[in-house]
Parts: sequence; structure tokens; C-alpha cells
Amino acid sequence: MRVDKFLKMARLVKRRSAAQEMAELGAVRIDGRPCKPASEVREGSVLEVAYMNRVLKARVLCAEEALLKRPGTVSWEQVEERPVSPDENPWGE
Repeated sequence: MRVDKFLKMARLVKRRSAAQEMAELGAVRIDGRPCKPASEVREGSVLEVAYMNRVLKARVLCAEEALLKRPGTVSWEQVEERPVSPDENPWGE
């Protein structure tokens, strides 16, 4: 599944267009690497999403669209969450 679609369906981002913009700006990483909105997310992938004041690291548990549409499906688990200042690079580079 595309990363932008996963972020929307997993409710990590409210709109798919916002997820696309975040990926294009470099605020989303898959397994530690920058990605494009169309990059594939698979079960076991580790996503890092940089929001305004925090970075969320999450492991993908389910990346099947049919299962994500079912109520109560757990699609990801939090691995780490750390605060960041809005004026600093969230990746520490």
C-alpha cells in the first residue's frame, strides 16, 4: 500500500493530501530512508513521521486495505515518540 494512503487510513494524518505533502517535504521515512508518497508500506516496516512538535516512530502491523477498512483493526504500534522544536531538523542532520 502507498505510504500516503496508509497514513490516512491508519489515522496518523487527517487527509491524504496532507500525507502526500509531508512525504514530498521529507517529513516521512520508511525504515530510516526518506520516501515519496507512492512508496510501498509493508507489514513490519517502520515509519517515522515528523509532526510540528514531535516525531512518531511506528511499526506497521497491517498494510492490507480491506483489513484497514474494518472497524477495530490495529494497523500500527508505537515504537518511539520524541519531542522536537519546530525550528530544528527532526532527523538531527
